[in-house]
Amino acid sequence: MIDLHSHSLLSDGNLIPSELARRAESKGYKVLAITDHADMSNIAVIVPQLVRTCEDLNRSLKTKIIPGIELSYVPLVLLAEMAKEGRALGARLILVHGETIVEPSIPGTNSRALEIDIDILAHPGLLSLEEAKMAADRGIFLEISSRKGHCLTNGHVAKMARKAGAKLTFGTDTHEPANLVTLEEARRIAQGAGLDEEEIDTLFENARYLVEKVAG
Repeated sequence: MIDLHSHSLLSDGNLIPSELARRAESKGYKVLAITDHADMSNIAVIVPQLVRTCEDLNRSLKTKIIPGIELSYVPLVLLAEMAKEGRALGARLILVHGETIVEPSIPGTNSRALEIDIDILAHPGLLSLEEAKMAADRGIFLEISSRKGHCLTNGHVAKMARKAGAKLTFGTDTHEPANLVTLEEARRIAQGAGLDEEEIDTLFENARYLVEKVAG
C-alpha cells in the first residue's frame, strides 16, 4: 500500500506524525507521504518539521515516510512561488488542493496548478478534458481519493484521465485513524471509480514510480 496524501496535527489532522506513521505501518503500508496543508503563513514552519521528523522515523519504521506539502487555498498568483519555496525547504512531494466539489476551492486552481512545478493535483473534482491533457503533457499526477466527499468525482477524474492519457495515483487524504485504508480497500475504491484491473495495477505502479522519483 502506497498512500501519497495524509495530514498530521501540524495542519488539520488528529495525530502527531509519529502516531500517523505507526498506524500506517500497522496496516501494512509500504509508503506514506505526510502532506500537511500549507499557505504563506506556515510553509516555512511545517516543511522543516516534517523533513526532520520523517528522517527520524525512517531510521526505525518499516514504512517509508515521505515529507510533502499540500498547498491549500493559496491565491493563484502565489501558487508557483509557494511550490518553489516548498521544494527549497525540502518537501519531496508538492500537492495542490484541487477543485473538489465539497469545498469552496478558488476557481481556476486546477488550471494554475497544472502550469507550475508540482507532483500531484489532489482531488481535482470536475476537471476538464483540457486540464487532464495539461496534466498528461506536464507529467503531473491526478489523484483518486478515498476521502469522503472528495471521492464523489473519482469516476469523472478517471474518465478524463483515460481520455487524455494522464497518469493517476492514489491518496487517502487521511486526517484521522479511520481514514487509513488497506490495499484491498484502495483497490475496491479504484474499481468503484471505473478502473479495470489493469488500470488499478497501473495506479499503484504510478505511485511506486513517483516515490522512486522523489525519494532521491
